[in-house]
Amino acid sequence: LLTKGSTCILKIGIIGGSGLDDPDILEGRTERYVDTPYGKPSDALILGKIKNVDCVLLARHGRQHTIMPSNVNYQANIWALKDEGCTHLLVTTACGSLREEIQPGDIVIIDQFIDRTTRRVQTFYDGQPISPPGVCHIPMAEPFCNRTREVLLEVARSLGVKCHKEKGFVLHLSAPFKPSSVTINYPSDAAVVLTRQSLSLIYCSCDGVGRGVCVPAISVAPTVCLCMPQVCVDNVLKTMKENANKASSILLTAIPQISQMDWAPTIRTLKSVAQSSVMLPKH
Repeated sequence: LLTKGSTCILKIGIIGGSGLDDPDILEGRTERYVDTPYGKPSDALILGKIKNVDCVLLARHGRQHTIMPSNVNYQANIWALKDEGCTHLLVTTACGSLREEIQPGDIVIIDQFIDRTTRRVQTFYDGQPISPPGVCHIPMAEPFCNRTREVLLEVARSLGVKCHKEKGFVLHLSAPFKPSSVTINYPSDAAVVLTRQSLSLIYCSCDGVGRGVCVPAISVAPTVCLCMPQVCVDNVLKTMKENANKASSILLTAIPQISQMDWAPTIRTLKSVAQSSVMLPKH
């Protein structure tokens, strides 16, 4: 991590989901195709600035939206952004609401999750030949960066965007706009939205390789599972397009504020936690 005095030199990585990966938010854009020990990331890294803050944008599903959620190479994505020097990852994702008060177009700033996925990579420490040595037991009590979340929440409120600061979300392998039968398994005080995105990203960002990167997540609710059982893809896409502007506005306002804060102690703590969480092989 580059530092200048005691203050980190920040670079903001943005991982955009469906409708939230518009490169026009960056000034002075350049593209960089990279490879990683884990293969190629979803697409080229788009480098540029937001109000003089260095940023890197990566389309989670590729810019042509051709990569299914289960096939996203999360390890390569996180590796590429970390290798590019990103200190923060701002993640946007679509979701379906499990509460009637969270309506289509609302913004949810997540702080926890319930994992119901399968077939997802959860760590760089996976025993493969390219894997770092050892086993990583990273604490997940606070999987998202609370300092960054607070900035996003304050910005959303200042912009008049309806935003929820909630307890968590359910990551489910089925589509995020899916059936009411899924929703009955989760108590309303434990989960608020349903999505199939971001879990591998969370795990890989938190373990010993990715740790040191501050990660919050912005979820845009294009559907409400409980009161909209018949979901139309056209309506979902229309809502997502309308609300991509909200998420973009939050990012464009929050990123300059984030850049004015001293993140060195936060990142040192994250790195320290990661280092102390790796059990090396016995010799």
